[in-house]
Amino acid sequence: MGKRKIKRTLKKFGFDKSFIISTIIILLLFGGIVLYNKVLTPQINLKGKKIVTINYKSDYKDAGFKATQFGDDITKKVKVTGKVNTKKLGDYEITYKIGNGILGKTITRRVRVADIEKPKIKMNKDNIYICPGAEVKYKKKVKATDNYDGDISKKVKVSYDEKENIVTYTVTDSSGNKKEVKKKVLFEDIEKPTIELIGSEYKNVYIGDNYQEEGVKATDNCDGDISDKYTTEGEVNTSALGEYKLTYKVQDKAKNEATITRTVRVIERNKNGVIYLTFDDGPQEGTTNVILDILKEEGVQATFFVTCKGPDYLIKREYDEGHTVALHTCSHDYAGIYSSDDAFFNDLYAVQNRVKNITGYESKISRFPGGSSNTVSRRYSWGIMSRLTVEVQNRGFRYYDWNLSSGDAAGGYPTSDQIYNNVVNSLRKNRANMVLMHDIKPYTRDALRRIIRYGKENGYRFEKITMDTDMVTQRVNN
Repeated sequence: MGKRKIKRTLKKFGFDKSFIISTIIILLLFGGIVLYNKVLTPQINLKGKKIVTINYKSDYKDAGFKATQFGDDITKKVKVTGKVNTKKLGDYEITYKIGNGILGKTITRRVRVADIEKPKIKMNKDNIYICPGAEVKYKKKVKATDNYDGDISKKVKVSYDEKENIVTYTVTDSSGNKKEVKKKVLFEDIEKPTIELIGSEYKNVYIGDNYQEEGVKATDNCDGDISDKYTTEGEVNTSALGEYKLTYKVQDKAKNEATITRTVRVIERNKNGVIYLTFDDGPQEGTTNVILDILKEEGVQATFFVTCKGPDYLIKREYDEGHTVALHTCSHDYAGIYSSDDAFFNDLYAVQNRVKNITGYESKISRFPGGSSNTVSRRYSWGIMSRLTVEVQNRGFRYYDWNLSSGDAAGGYPTSDQIYNNVVNSLRKNRANMVLMHDIKPYTRDALRRIIRYGKENGYRFEKITMDTDMVTQRVNN
């Protein structure tokens, strides 16, 4: 085809010379723009979405980006600006910028902080159980909370479908997030009765006396008072020393059963003319070991109220040689021990665990720091001794004060003669003599053999405290 014919054909379709020139120019410009955008200027490619929605008060972590130019990684040169405050609802922009002017590049990511979390309705996971034949009652007020609105319990709506026996709890927060909980109503009694002891959990009775049963009180959610329905397993033999367990059982009409146990100890009355040698605050090398030697040589058993101080081997020796290892205190810090009931028992259990770890024996014979009559405890918790003297027994412990003090804990430095005289001059044949001493005192150590020999020569007997020993207690003053 000739040039003239081509021109005629192009002109026929409206492609004249000026159009062709314009087209060529446009193509060149487009190619230049593409070259500028794709080759000459930097490229920033966002990872993740360009528009992100995150939950209120959640953690925002940017998904990241990558920047290149002429095939090179220039990510580190990108400047990122903008912050996201997840504690405030709204739209935030994160800007990624590199370079300036026509050879620079800037893109943005939009982060929307919104309340997209459903509220929570706090309820038991179980269905709603109603006593057979009773009126349908269900909780109309439940606890509902929202991550943004806080407590929205007042917004909870409750509906009951009598046909399906379903209760529905619905709540919607200010952002339109809706939570719904459905509960099936079942006419069944699945709840155990409640049973409680009349009187204490631990009870003492002297050997030869009659045991007076106090019984229990039992109530049921459907049947009401069923105290007369209980049965008892076990018995108390008051003619023999020991510990006896009584188990009380009660059933409701639906055969749900509850049990509770009482421990009854048959104990001895205090024996006249008996000496109980008791030592507090040990063990201690140099005194306790010598005291143990004297006791062994004299054939006498004693009671050691130990602490968390001193060497383990002396506690093991006390136990192995037949003495009673009893509990005094772990720390002997009055301010800490008597600051609260919990603090006292934490301290008591700490020294109990020490004894058990060393001997394998779980001692429940105790002595209060300062005795049950102490008044120093008033500084830290008013009335604490009145509470503790009851609660230690409720927890299965026995506590022992003293009715004869050697005076070895008094101020100054008494002599062994003074300790000896304090003890022997206070002994009485018409009572049990609970003697307070301290195995950390050298003058007590030095007086001990003479005290023992005086007791033997004057018709006294020496015994150790056991769980069968009647408690010697003082008047509580706090």
